[in-house]
Amino acid sequence: MKPLLLIGGLLGFGVGLLFSWVQQGPWPSSLWHACVAAYLTGMLMKWWGYEWRKNLEKAFLERQSPSEGTNALFFPKAGKS
Repeated sequence: MKPLLLIGGLLGFGVGLLFSWVQQGPWPSSLWHACVAAYLTGMLMKWWGYEWRKNLEKAFLERQSPSEGTNALFFPKAGKS
């Protein structure tokens, strides 16, 4: 999750700095906007990474132990017709 946080921070810093530069803001203001964008984008990437990992684990567990209903389609129990 740390790599996603770092990627988000760098991406946010670059985007924040670029947008402030396009608006022709002064350097202190541009640096401030870039830092805020880096923080917010880093937190967003951290949250997204957590949700992504949680869903991957859920899908993995579902694949490892399929539910009774799905299992019954492929392997009917003895005695049932």
